Amino acid sequence: MISKETIAERLRITLSAESVEIEDQSHLHAGHAGAASGGGHYDVVVVASAFEGLNTLARHRLVYDAVSDLMKKEIHALSIQAFSPNEL
Repeated sequence: MISKETIAERLRITLSAESVEIEDQSHLHAGHAGAASGGGHYDVVVVASAFEGLNTLARHRLVYDAVSDLMKKEIHALSIQAFSPNEL
C-alpha cells in the first residue's frame, strides 16, 4: 500500500495545490472487498487555484486524473473535498 504522503505529493505537483490534507481511513474498512485487494481508503481535502470556477464534478475529475494510475491497485476509494483558495 502506498503512503498518504505519496498521494499528497502527487496532488501538490499535478494541481499546484496550496494545501493537501489526507487521512488514511483504511482501518475503518477492514473486511471490505476493496481492503482485501490491498487498496486503501482515503479522505482528501485539497485547496488549489486549479479548482477556481469549476463545479464539484470537474474538481473531482482533476483529483482522480492526478492519481489515476494509483486507482488501479493502491487506492480503492477517495472521499474528496476540493476548494479554490477564495472559498476558505
